[in-house]
Amino acid sequence: MYKLLGGLKDYLKWQDIVTDNAVFRLHNLFTTVLLLTCSLIITATQYVGNPIQCIVGKGLPTNAINTYCWITSTFTMPDAYLREVGSQVAHPGIANDYGEEEHKKYYTYYQWVCFVLFFQALLCYLPKYIWDTVEGGLMRSIVMGLNIGVCHEDEKCNKKKILIDYLIRHVRRHNTYAIRYWMCEALCLVNIIAQLYFMDHFFDGEFISYGLRVMTFSEQAQEDRVDPMVYVFPRVTKCTFHKYGPSGSIQKHDSLCILPLNIVNEKTYIFLWFWFIILATLLSLLLLYRALIIAVPKVRPYLLHARNKMVPREVAAAISRKTDVGDWWILYMLGRNMDPVIYREVVAELAKKIETAASNAP
Repeated sequence: MYKLLGGLKDYLKWQDIVTDNAVFRLHNLFTTVLLLTCSLIITATQYVGNPIQCIVGKGLPTNAINTYCWITSTFTMPDAYLREVGSQVAHPGIANDYGEEEHKKYYTYYQWVCFVLFFQALLCYLPKYIWDTVEGGLMRSIVMGLNIGVCHEDEKCNKKKILIDYLIRHVRRHNTYAIRYWMCEALCLVNIIAQLYFMDHFFDGEFISYGLRVMTFSEQAQEDRVDPMVYVFPRVTKCTFHKYGPSGSIQKHDSLCILPLNIVNEKTYIFLWFWFIILATLLSLLLLYRALIIAVPKVRPYLLHARNKMVPREVAAAISRKTDVGDWWILYMLGRNMDPVIYREVVAELAKKIETAASNAP
């Protein structure tokens, strides 16, 4: 298992320069690793073990029936889930009234689960790929190693001068940088909501309410109780196989099929349901927070001061008044990546130069 999943740890390695938000990384890195892990585990279970085992009649080839039922589809009878197991039906959803074709519920998703999870992982990584491309290493370039406070004094002074000169020269020119990043955050929310509806369609409309039904399952009356895990991911299904008899007539054979892979699927998707709901909530709150930053400039000095308590409130207020939201965002992100003492000195000197430039302007 370690050999199978060990390569994914590189996605979660520590970053010395941060250009994004923790919730953004939860979507792009943690969720990507989570989906890839689920895909690899299900793939290993599917192709190393026996994903389906069917009970077949005398004279029928077991391996051929197993393969046929796996690559086509199996079915249950939804009405049979409310019948008593052991007296009315053999297993949940397994009844003997199979002539009613319109009442059959077919399951064809299980062959595709590992591929769908891999595709979802790619979609979750897409916002990070886009952001890394458009960011172009700007933050790393302007930090210039000042995230490490222990350095030679002359080197530190030269780097601070270069950084301040850059910020003065490009003041009010960073709005595009900030907007692109916030659009990538919005893309994360769009992706999560789209994936929730995609999974709901993938499971024939059963996924959106899946977690809620699992939570309320134990509270339902015994006679009305249907285990949603077994309903969406049945452990036992039926499969119909046709073959020619000795005289050339078509013979119909019913097989009872056990799907051990669905034990893994049901646990995987109940965890994904809760995680996607939590992530969608966090991303929604994050976008509201971004809207507050854009619409209410008065909150920016407080956030800048909260990022580094060593920056006086009056300095944070002065620099926030004289800069656009894009410049403010650059300074805010510098506070996450620079040594606190060096950052305080840079902000204080930058505020003085901006005030001086504003007073000298005609």
